[in-house]
Amino acid sequence: MTRPDESVVLIDGPWTHRTVRANGIALHVTEAGSGPLVLLLHGMPMFWWTWSRQLIDLADAGYRAVAVDLRGYGASDKPPRGYDATTMAADIAQLVTALGEQDAVVVGNDIGGLLAWTVAAQHPGVVRRIALLGAAHPLRLRQAMLYGGRGQRRLWRYALTTFQVPRLGERLFTQDASYLQQLFDSWSGAHWRASPSYQTAVGRYAEAMRIYKVAHCSLEFYRWMVRSLPRPDGRAYARSMQHPITRPVLQLHGDADRCVLPATAQGSSRHVSADYEWRLLPGVGHFPQHECPERVSDELIRWAKLG
Repeated sequence: MTRPDESVVLIDGPWTHRTVRANGIALHVTEAGSGPLVLLLHGMPMFWWTWSRQLIDLADAGYRAVAVDLRGYGASDKPPRGYDATTMAADIAQLVTALGEQDAVVVGNDIGGLLAWTVAAQHPGVVRRIALLGAAHPLRLRQAMLYGGRGQRRLWRYALTTFQVPRLGERLFTQDASYLQQLFDSWSGAHWRASPSYQTAVGRYAEAMRIYKVAHCSLEFYRWMVRSLPRPDGRAYARSMQHPITRPVLQLHGDADRCVLPATAQGSSRHVSADYEWRLLPGVGHFPQHECPERVSDELIRWAKLG
């Protein structure tokens, strides 16, 4: 089977594509509008296109909306290392500066949300406020997996077992679309699964995961997350995340999220010393930006206007 190349993520629309160098690598960004910066971070197994609706809505509301392909994804560089949260957070912090801005509202879903939490803790100077979608604070997620009973651990068995086996996850993602389809079917709310846009999105993400090196690079974050727990780098990361988040936090979470349980995410407030808002989205799964795009855009615009 012929692998697609990076051109498959250069989707046309009312936005522009370009490459920006940050933290020693080239990051592909898609941007629209002008004004204060709102930086959008995708999760796994996705790429910048997950924010296509929010790019348009934020630009129309007077913001410079930028969605980035994270290190290892889409049309960004895919170096052999650097898939730990600290390095990837540095990518984002330096990207803000490389875009010519002093700070940004940082928005993240899934892994992008974990990175938004990390940027706010480790690089607060480049963050005005953050918004998280389907993403618990990293220490809260760690606690839930290690000590919170079998519920969250059972949902994360893909990360704790499947993704840890060398080459297994890569093979599952690249041989065909069935494994990615299984993950989306498990994590998404029923309303979105029944909509025409669902299979379009799954198809695009399955194709992007087959770009050379993307499957491997995307899994390296999960391997670091688990294997670093007893190591010095993992302990150093945990210590850095113990510092309270001093930037305002908006947390949007679907009540049907079967990847990160609402009970896991809701405990994140204990790590925030600034203003904090929690919104539980009825009937929504792990991908609110797709499942209720109008609500997410409205919330992000409202949140950005506060600061």
